[in-house]
Amino acid sequence: MIIDELEKKLRPPEMELPPYPPKVITLASGEKMVVREAKREETGVLLGTIHPLMGVPKDYYDIVAARMFSEILGWYRYRVANEFVIVGAIDGVIAGIVTSRCVDENIGMSLHTLTIKRGLRIGAQLFAAKMEHHLEYIGEKEVWIVAESPIGFKRWMIEYELESAEDRYPEIRHELGGVPTYVLTRELYDAVRDQKVTGTRPVDPQVLATADRLKVPEEYPQIPGFKREK
Repeated sequence: MIIDELEKKLRPPEMELPPYPPKVITLASGEKMVVREAKREETGVLLGTIHPLMGVPKDYYDIVAARMFSEILGWYRYRVANEFVIVGAIDGVIAGIVTSRCVDENIGMSLHTLTIKRGLRIGAQLFAAKMEHHLEYIGEKEVWIVAESPIGFKRWMIEYELESAEDRYPEIRHELGGVPTYVLTRELYDAVRDQKVTGTRPVDPQVLATADRLKVPEEYPQIPGFKREK
């Protein structure tokens, strides 16, 4: 009983977040990627997917993977307020993961985007899904964003034509640190939504069922010769 009471004190207050409705995206390869919200009981397969990339310095996979590993573990342990995780899966195999959280009912805090299967703009698709959840389903007014790699800066800051937050919030920095905070407002999102947010709903039940049980990738293009131990 004492442990239970202490645990309650350790957990941050939580907003009640609406669910993210799953969708399916047909990739340039013709493959169908189911995009859905991850569940806490899937933490093991998520961490198992991320872990091999923590030793890959190319394209800053190491820092992004290490931070995402921590974020998902914090989410699992109820140590991060208002966090959600969205996953993209092809035939159940995880192709990409994004993490994010809500500061309050008006402000979203974008955390990380990790692409496993490269060359199909999966990271861009999942980032857009994350923004869709913040601004359309949760109903926030803006999302704060930073980048840790040149690819991320090009994909988010440049392609979305994000606003710098320095003039609006000179005293505030994104909680991840790094470059000055950029902001995706609802107005900026609406201007690019038709280009960035793809996928169809509702998802055919048979297609959706392919993502019922998430699986760790057997191959990583970022790690030549990688073989997962069985």
